[in-house]
Amino acid sequence: MTDSADWLPLLVFAACTLVVWMVIRMLASKDSRAAARLDELRNPALREKARQKQGMNSFLERAAPALSKALEPKTELEQNALRIRLANAGFNNPLAPQLFLAIKFCGLLMGALLGGGIGLLTYGLSKNGYTSVALAAGAGFYLPELILRYIKSKRQEQIFLSLPDALDLLVVCVEAGLGLDAAMRRVVDEMADTHPVIASELSLCLMQLQMGRPRRDVLHDLGVRTGVDDVKSLVAILIQADKFGSSIAQALRVQSDAMRVKRRQIAEEKAQKTAVQMLFPLVLFIFPGIFVVLVGPAAIKMIDQLLTE
Repeated sequence: MTDSADWLPLLVFAACTLVVWMVIRMLASKDSRAAARLDELRNPALREKARQKQGMNSFLERAAPALSKALEPKTELEQNALRIRLANAGFNNPLAPQLFLAIKFCGLLMGALLGGGIGLLTYGLSKNGYTSVALAAGAGFYLPELILRYIKSKRQEQIFLSLPDALDLLVVCVEAGLGLDAAMRRVVDEMADTHPVIASELSLCLMQLQMGRPRRDVLHDLGVRTGVDDVKSLVAILIQADKFGSSIAQALRVQSDAMRVKRRQIAEEKAQKTAVQMLFPLVLFIFPGIFVVLVGPAAIKMIDQLLTE
């Protein structure tokens, strides 16, 4: 009986692994060439993807629609919110939502398998074993969300820090007589190496303008795509200037001055917080050392006098 009880967790783990592997193989089975060609004709974005599919990337893209089916948002509002979050992190591919949901589903399965294997081997078929499976599955499911939030915050920070330089260069180009499109192209050429994130966003705007999209829609998408408040205010000013025919150079100059004031206020706020933030290191690390140095000799003398008396 003891031998069978020892082998039971291994058998359960092997069975779960086999079932998951068979499900993934069925979901990732290749469709017919005719069906693939019809999908490419319906969606032109798939034509370029079909040329570049290879290895694990091809496997994930084929399995993404089936794997993400259970996690797809039910309403259009939730779908748009997911697209915006991915765009804020720099993932503008139309297939990005499906791939992201498929990665979350795969993380759920991998977490359940790893947690199940470790939990069953450590605790067996007990409450602790089932708890380890649930915790590992939840960690694998929410790990892509945490990674996405980190990438989004770092990208928005890069855009916020590089926007003043881009705006100053844009002001100089516009005041020198260039149009807004030509000024944006010059900014992209000059900042492609130093600030690639903001340069890529402006380059995407230029490509959309060349394809014939209205400037108002292109600028609005730029604000939504970045998710940075300063970019949204800049976009609103440019849309107003383009709508009412006012001077774009003057609008850019006003926005540039406002951004300088805001950055100065942020720097002053951080400087004011420094005194409070330094209080805890002083109390925990510096004051004890000073206390020992100042009071230590007097304490030793007092102890010696008490002992001699």
